Amino acid sequence: MREGLAAWLATGGYLFRPYYLGLLAEACGKAGQVEEGLRLLAEARAAAHQTGEHFFEPELHRLMGKLRLEEVRLDVSEVENSFVRALDVARRQQAKSLELRAAASLARLWGEQGRRGEARDLLAPVYG
Repeated sequence: MREGLAAWLATGGYLFRPYYLGLLAEACGKAGQVEEGLRLLAEARAAAHQTGEHFFEPELHRLMGKLRLEEVRLDVSEVENSFVRALDVARRQQAKSLELRAAASLARLWGEQGRRGEARDLLAPVYG
């Protein structure tokens, strides 16, 4: 994935860069390379800010929360904040599929904390 992204960037391609960096960050997380994944997400967010390409922004926030769940020094409030930001941005963009992904991630976190009622209340209107 890294070689493909580097080759694509070498051609001058910048469209969808935040998206591709997000995919690579998610793959790093799955491979246990959490710090590298977080670094790539920071790069993706900076690229989105620089180019104004924000369509994938909710997913970048969600992935940030997901990777933070894997950190050794877990800060649950940072994870929750990432999921809430993802949900807020997705709602502002009216990106229903990204809203559902963010809501599901947040609801899963709340469910693990015993906040099942809040999780249900969050998911019900999104699924509806």
